[in-house]
Amino acid sequence: MKPIKKLITHILMALTVSLTSLSSQAAEPLLIGYSDWPGWVAWEVAIEKDWFKEEGVDVKFEWFDYVASMDAFAAGKLDAVGMTNGDALVLGASGAKNVMFMVTDYSDGNDMVVARAGINSVEELKGKKIGIEIGFVSHLLLLDALEKVGMSESDVELVNVPTNETPQVLASGDVDAIVAWQPSSGQALTALPGSTAIATSKDAPGLIYDMFVASPSSYSNRKADWEKVVKVWYRVVDFVNNPKTQPEALSIMSARVGLTPEAYEPFLKGTKILTLEESKAAFKKGDGLSSIYGSSQIADDFNVKYDVYKESQSPDAYIDPSIVMGL
Repeated sequence: MKPIKKLITHILMALTVSLTSLSSQAAEPLLIGYSDWPGWVAWEVAIEKDWFKEEGVDVKFEWFDYVASMDAFAAGKLDAVGMTNGDALVLGASGAKNVMFMVTDYSDGNDMVVARAGINSVEELKGKKIGIEIGFVSHLLLLDALEKVGMSESDVELVNVPTNETPQVLASGDVDAIVAWQPSSGQALTALPGSTAIATSKDAPGLIYDMFVASPSSYSNRKADWEKVVKVWYRVVDFVNNPKTQPEALSIMSARVGLTPEAYEPFLKGTKILTLEESKAAFKKGDGLSSIYGSSQIADDFNVKYDVYKESQSPDAYIDPSIVMGL
């Protein structure tokens, strides 16, 4: 009987090796979309330093323009993508359901209302033309700025302009102001001499959270891999935020978008990249902007009010903080 037992043992071992190999082959790289925003460009640090391999997770990052990245995700071409919490709701309402499982940052000055020379306050926008990508996060920022001074959308004239075209439109004189995020907002300031930022996201911290969202299927089927991705992210955060390593981080990040570290530094300063503890605090349920839940509810109210979509989207159905809270 001993030879038979030995043969069975060898067969079982061979099957185990074979199944392990097949499992490895079946685990395709996680396809992740990212675009030109400091809280997402920071992934370049981990990519360059090969930290994903060290963590034991196979990933492939694909570079897009922001809107194109959302389109690719909606089409099922990506496992995950970086987008704002408000835009995650918009995508979900259109049928591309997603899970907001990680927060990278919130805009802390990079999103701006930029006005031509002679307009020095939000109040002075009354009756003026504003170039803006209607229905996107810039629209929400503008409404917040108007409401703070007792004005509403009816007090201004909106001109629908793709965000990446706002600098040229402002410089052309066709509008009196634009609303955009970096790098477009910074380009608008330099494209038109005398222009100035009369309101920014620094005035409303937490109004615009930047998230990483995954498809529900990828998230549920490969949660262990996503846990590793999140661990890598907080290694990146420490590297970017540490004064000793930040110069190297700036060098890596700026190279990705074709700028010098000196030119890129203001973009990083306008982005509040959250530490693990700050992320945990943001993931706690609350009604205000300090909570992703509260911020997302405000975004949902805006989206319904302005017919971005018809039916309200519950933030609870989108947000899963379990990975971050478990670290």
